[in-house]
Amino acid sequence: MPSDVGFVITPGGSLRGRVRVPGDKSISHRSIMLAAIAEGETRISGFLEGADALATLAAFRRMGVGIDGPDAGEVVVRGVGLRGLRAPDGPLDMGNSGTSMRLLAGLLAGQSFPVTLVGDGSLSRRPMRRVTEPLALMGARIGATEGGTAPLAISPAPGLRGIDYRMPVASGQVKSSLLLAGLYAEGETCVTEPAPTRDHTERMLTGFGYSVRRKAARVCLTGGGRLSGCRLDIPADISSAAFFLVGASIAAGSDLVLEGVGVNPTRVGVINILRAMGADIELLDRRMAGGEPVAEIRVRAAPLKGIRIPVDQVPLAIDEFPALFVAAACAEGETELEGAEELRVKESDRIQVMADGLTALGIRAEPRPDGLRIVGGTIGAGRIDAHGDHRIAMSFAIAGLRAGGAIEVSDCANVETSFPGFATLAAGAGLGIVETRG
Repeated sequence: MPSDVGFVITPGGSLRGRVRVPGDKSISHRSIMLAAIAEGETRISGFLEGADALATLAAFRRMGVGIDGPDAGEVVVRGVGLRGLRAPDGPLDMGNSGTSMRLLAGLLAGQSFPVTLVGDGSLSRRPMRRVTEPLALMGARIGATEGGTAPLAISPAPGLRGIDYRMPVASGQVKSSLLLAGLYAEGETCVTEPAPTRDHTERMLTGFGYSVRRKAARVCLTGGGRLSGCRLDIPADISSAAFFLVGASIAAGSDLVLEGVGVNPTRVGVINILRAMGADIELLDRRMAGGEPVAEIRVRAAPLKGIRIPVDQVPLAIDEFPALFVAAACAEGETELEGAEELRVKESDRIQVMADGLTALGIRAEPRPDGLRIVGGTIGAGRIDAHGDHRIAMSFAIAGLRAGGAIEVSDCANVETSFPGFATLAAGAGLGIVETRG
């Protein structure tokens, strides 16, 4: 993947028409993982053909799983059952995908062969103790660097044991990793979360016929069952839709419909927060697809106001905050975020990088250890370093809709990991964006 991809955004414009963003990345990852260890064939539609999800797919191919596609989002997986994976011929490269590495750490902890998980420079700096430590309580044997980062060397364990784990910090990735390890553990594995996190793993396990018990903030399963192949339809990714939700909200004259977007209650924090800021967002034609709630989302330009972001919405919008920070920059008054320290350890330090970028564009942004204070104002022209973070790059691209001059964003190659074709789709909707390679 080239490292010299950039965006140049001309100021102004509006977003109009109908667009469909790519398939949900979180669900795409999980669809391959569970289909691979199911018995029988699983047919998947809407699969995200971005680098992150493709890293997961490639890993299971190397562990002996027969996979056809992806072809226009269609994938066929011939599952090998819970105990049918085979040792790969070398380390499994997760690229930039933290979801792949953290979830696979749990799934592979119960295998009978050793395997090492590696990643790119960014992924190799991100914390893994949040999954390796609770997995160790189950009996997993996972080696990491002295700093608790990748590579992760997973050795066969004599037998995983179910645990009752209360997560200190809400994390859908930690919950999913423990539940996947629980499939291979003796007895019951339970996870209690301090705040709701995305529940795609639980929903999908149920779709594969595996019994999952949920009560309030606690989810449990018993190891040793079986998964059965099925049909999965993956909705459009609300995290990718977030850039268009913000863009259409801040750009005068915008009237945009986003098609077939997943509106899982554990993922709609971005909608809730934008509505609290005054956004004009409607959910139309609500329905279920593949066990997930889906809707058409219509968003029209509206004056936004600064708010104190409710703490209970933070886990429901953790990946969407870079885009929401742009909304805050365009809002009247101040927006304050607290309780989001996880943003410090994403693909970049998203609190500091967004604060630096907004400041460079003339917006007052004060970083805090667990959040950010933004005073709405006038976005100016400038040059932004995305630090290889796909969500930073796309957020500053959308900021161009309200900028007083051109915005240049560098180090954007990793946009392809989550949103292949972003620049083309955004340009078709009305954003003045040109992708550069030089």
